[in-house]
Amino acid sequence: MKKDIILCGVGGQGILSIATIIGEAATEAGINLKQAEVHGMSQRGGDVQSNLRLSTDPIWSDQIPTGETDVIISMEPMEALRYISYLSPEGMIVTNTKTFVNIPNYPDEAALMNELNEMPNVQLDIEAIATELKSPKSANMVLLGMAAPYIEVLTVEQLRKAVSVIFARKGEAVVEANLKAFDRGVEAAKK
Repeated sequence: MKKDIILCGVGGQGILSIATIIGEAATEAGINLKQAEVHGMSQRGGDVQSNLRLSTDPIWSDQIPTGETDVIISMEPMEALRYISYLSPEGMIVTNTKTFVNIPNYPDEAALMNELNEMPNVQLDIEAIATELKSPKSANMVLLGMAAPYIEVLTVEQLRKAVSVIFARKGEAVVEANLKAFDRGVEAAKK
């Protein structure tokens, strides 16, 4: 089994943390993993993107070919559309609905959402959920939870365990906050 995933967003939103957690789960499960990241001007709110290729068979390239991405996981809706040419015909977009307007020519939000809604997608205001949980920094874990059922080569439980492992050094309270956020994302994906 193979899954090609593009993670995308804006610098500081936690995309690379999601990549680290998926990588930890894949390593623990003994699944082959290739990863390529583009940090852009991430410290200034620029584009951040990561290609993750997971497979039970050997993987030869860390770059996902155009039209072969199984899942686009995006912290920002415009960033999801930036990589739409990579999405396979059977692919899925999992995205935040809240925009991060960081450029003067940001597209009209209604038009952006209309275009996104023409694609197979799951979307939610993940930041609102994280705020409701009193953990606004865990919005990326809500997104990972939403995406977990679509990753398929890894189970939801394997990803949940990796969340615990990656955040363990930050203390039990941080682990629990991130697990709560992850679980709420998983619940949202079921609706």
